[in-house]
Amino acid sequence: MPVLTRLIPSPVVVDIRPGALDDLAHVLADERVSHSGKLAVAVSGGSGARLRDRLTPSMPGATWYEVGGGTLDDAVRLAGEIRAGHYDALVGLGGGKIIDCAKFAAARVGLPLVAVPTNLAHDGLCSPVATLDNDAGRGSYGVPNPIAVVIDLDVIRQAPARFVRAGIGDAVSNISAIADWELAHRVNGEKIDGLAAAIARQAGEAVLRHPGGIADTQFLQVLAEALVLSGIAMSVSGDSRPSSGACHEINHAFDLLHPRRAAAHGEQCGLGASFAMFLRGAHEEAAHMAGVLRRHGLPVLPGEIGFTPDEFVEVVAYAPRTRPGRYTILEHIDLTTDQIKDMYTDYVKAIGS
Repeated sequence: MPVLTRLIPSPVVVDIRPGALDDLAHVLADERVSHSGKLAVAVSGGSGARLRDRLTPSMPGATWYEVGGGTLDDAVRLAGEIRAGHYDALVGLGGGKIIDCAKFAAARVGLPLVAVPTNLAHDGLCSPVATLDNDAGRGSYGVPNPIAVVIDLDVIRQAPARFVRAGIGDAVSNISAIADWELAHRVNGEKIDGLAAAIARQAGEAVLRHPGGIADTQFLQVLAEALVLSGIAMSVSGDSRPSSGACHEINHAFDLLHPRRAAAHGEQCGLGASFAMFLRGAHEEAAHMAGVLRRHGLPVLPGEIGFTPDEFVEVVAYAPRTRPGRYTILEHIDLTTDQIKDMYTDYVKAIGS
């Protein structure tokens, strides 16, 4: 009887623990990512640059490149700088913008990427997508997923708390995204990748159900693993569907309508997920999700990130236009502006103050 299997695109190395950064060079050599130690390392002027002195003695063959920001131009410039270096791999060391720039640059020159995040703000640290600012606003670009992910939980503890909490919102929003995928399957016959859905759902549930907080190493371990799994789920399905539904449409609408006032990606996704769960009639689940987000200090009402209820209604009404062709609860119920206002009033009552 034939045994049918499939190859799953995933990192060769996933090292998540306190002190992992000190073993970076050894891990890459031991796993045959870089025997020679000839690495290009992309850093920002912030958290990544502060770690340069710590890592330089253990990585004498590395060449360091400072990246100005998170734009498409920055990524193209980085690719041009490293093209002639004959490196074994490109290491992205820093926050989400640096890792996204490094992802794009690595793909452009054909190098494997090693992701070394210094915060846990969102699941982009292991996803096959690079999100970069461009002349039209912000674009998402398909790239190979990292060959290695190294997350030092001691470094994560030093990150601004807001950038760690934001990752909670992004991970928890998987639950809403999977519900949207299942809705699209029931209504439109859209095919669901069961493995990708299972990975993404369990990643979100692990964070949602964990009793700890960002001060606990065990919770940070679970959160980091959940964000890595979310990225792998997207690689398995070949798109962002396992982790992106109405929650992310609402997030994108915040970014497009209010680019200078938008909150962190994970903050907006968590709020969007909680409201989307309420829209689909899962009122108890929405209240529970909102309670967990509140416990972690995340917003569940627009006023908590500086927006009025009317502005939030405008965002929700605009959200379906951000991902044409994606079917979520927003497209399904197709509410008018007045209906969104009524639903928002009911949502506020349901989740409490």
